[in-house]
Amino acid sequence: MSGIITILREVRDPRQVNAQHDLGDILFVALACLVCGGKTCVDMADFAKSRLVELREIVDLEFGAPSHDTFSRVFRLLDPEELAGAFNRCMKAIGRELGLGGAPGVVAIDGKSLRRGYEAGRAFMPPLMVNVFDAQTRLSLAQARAPGGNEFKAGLNLLKGLVLKGCTLTADALYCRSDFAEAVRDQRAHYALALKANQPLLLAEAEAAFARAGKSLALFETRQSGHGRRERRSGAVLAISQMKTTYGFPGLAAIGRIEAERTTAGGKTTVEVRYVALSRRLHPRKMLEVVAAHWTVENQLHWTLDVVFDEDDARSRKDYGPENLAVLRRLALNILRAHPDDIPPGRKMKRAALDKDFFFELFAYMR
Repeated sequence: MSGIITILREVRDPRQVNAQHDLGDILFVALACLVCGGKTCVDMADFAKSRLVELREIVDLEFGAPSHDTFSRVFRLLDPEELAGAFNRCMKAIGRELGLGGAPGVVAIDGKSLRRGYEAGRAFMPPLMVNVFDAQTRLSLAQARAPGGNEFKAGLNLLKGLVLKGCTLTADALYCRSDFAEAVRDQRAHYALALKANQPLLLAEAEAAFARAGKSLALFETRQSGHGRRERRSGAVLAISQMKTTYGFPGLAAIGRIEAERTTAGGKTTVEVRYVALSRRLHPRKMLEVVAAHWTVENQLHWTLDVVFDEDDARSRKDYGPENLAVLRRLALNILRAHPDDIPPGRKMKRAALDKDFFFELFAYMR
């Protein structure tokens, strides 16, 4: 428990020197509230007041429970880079306790809007958080707000601050650019990037090369059924030696092709063909697995943040409030997932709110 408090107390306090409540105490109480199912600054104030005796076993709270205005003011003023630095240090602590090294599996990068976090009169442009997610451990590795909604710029900056040696980074077509591919390879990592019309020449050459190869390519097929529909996915991988040119795309070793056929309960069948730029030639089965793993960022992170933490309905809008609270939610989710009990995060939240011993257990990985 003392480890996370030490980390949070390293965050630089943006308030005046005469501020009553210690910043580290405020941040820990806010995080603890989120872990126990709280959502807003009002929840944090109520949590601090109702569990003051218990919280004083961990932090001083010399001047009692902070008010909701205090929590709100702190998150509005706090430099997001300071909190992001604390998040990174906390993740290293979790990694040490879980015996995790680097990220040898699939790491996905994707953006998520804070739909209610827009400034007054700018509902058309809510804040956009870019997330880096480890598909194997189901932990958030990093996140940042996209400046001016520029997701690519935020993603590229995040990439430069991570250690990704040996992993495969997956991303949608927005990131299928030469500078991003080069940055991934500079990290001694591999990439699997969706190839679409934003790279028209490379896409056209890939389509032509697959057409020339015809049925000579090895295929791997998967079939699934459920929820009233049937899906068939067929994957093939083409080495760049079979292409006339790669247009100088950095590190490109192969192109994957996925044909997805879906039949609904009503009998309607749709077929979609997608292409993936690969920095290493994978077996078609492995290529399908890597592409499927990318969607864990949606199913295991974005969906959980919306359903369990109500992030889509979060109304914090002023200054740095939206992004700072978004960072704390991701840290809270990581803490919940780091605990070995194989139950959903929502159930762990409820248990932490009711069981003091379990609440302490959740933070045991932050020593």
